[in-house]
Amino acid sequence: MSELIFQVEESPEGGYTAQALGASIFTESDDLESLHAQVRDAVRCHFDEGEVPAMIRLHFVSDELIAP
Repeated sequence: MSELIFQVEESPEGGYTAQALGASIFTESDDLESLHAQVRDAVRCHFDEGEVPAMIRLHFVSDELIAP
């Protein structure tokens, strides 16, 4: 696998959650800087050495409510 994509959402309790698409990896963090470190660590723990993807992409998803 050359690329791994994480779907990132703001948590209702504050901070962020990130879930990998196509792999069973989930992590969360209080801020974006910490999220980057948490995602890297989770990926390194999930894959064996030499199988870690070359690129990690964060896809931010947000819901926005507007009045009709």
